[in-house]
Amino acid sequence: MPRTTGELLTLLQLEQLDTDLYRGPQPETAMQRSFGGQVLAQGLSAAYRTVDSDRLAHSLNAYFLRPGSPASPIIYVVEPTRDGRTFSQRRVVARQDGRPIFSMVCSFHVHETGLDHADPLPSDVPPPEACRPAAQVLGERSARRAAFWEMEWGALDARYVTEPAHAAENGSSRLMLWIKAESKLPDDPRIHQMVLAYLSDISLLSVSTVTHPVEFMSPALHAASIDHAMWFHRPVRADEWLLYDQASPSASGALGFAQGRLFGHNGVFGASCAQQGLIRLVDRA
Repeated sequence: MPRTTGELLTLLQLEQLDTDLYRGPQPETAMQRSFGGQVLAQGLSAAYRTVDSDRLAHSLNAYFLRPGSPASPIIYVVEPTRDGRTFSQRRVVARQDGRPIFSMVCSFHVHETGLDHADPLPSDVPPPEACRPAAQVLGERSARRAAFWEMEWGALDARYVTEPAHAAENGSSRLMLWIKAESKLPDDPRIHQMVLAYLSDISLLSVSTVTHPVEFMSPALHAASIDHAMWFHRPVRADEWLLYDQASPSASGALGFAQGRLFGHNGVFGASCAQQGLIRLVDRA
């Protein structure tokens, strides 16, 4: 995963190979699989390359079909399915080594005025400065040390409001993070949406395991994202503190389901997301 914001921005700069055909670079990583948020963000970047500049994404629905390998580039094929007066839709398929690994449908909208209401920022949330870095917390809870997480999550500054151990003690399937890009991003709102898509996958599936006696990303659990949906409600900056409020209403049949809300530090409700993923217990007998 990228270690700096600059490296993250480089990942989003796809190479155009032909009409509606793009190649996405890979970061240096110790992970054996491509990070799902990277593929999500690159897929959105590819779709944006085919849409008029007056249209911003308002929703996306994606499936992770096969694990991606960080050893080779990913090819993104964009199908321009519709361009209407105020909406555009695109279908994106990511391929690697000749096989599809990811598919996504996303919709774009020209800004219009209309009815407006929103959930408020959750109350009694400590500021980011009072919260421990996610790398430190994960270094204590996982088989990998904090330095590993600092390297892999280097492009982001993430801090646990609710630490997994505390959620487990309280029997709560809810986690909150303060999160943002580690340094300033360009002002282009499309880039901020891509980074939101990237960071939305950072911890969402893990919420479905916090009330159970198993550690996420441990050898006792096989975990993988299966699908991911996202809705962009209002513009928020991904290089300013975002509160990521996540909850898992259900886990069953080796599948975990989780939902998330992203609020700007000023209380603006920016985006919602939902994900279902595999959380299969490994029989180590």
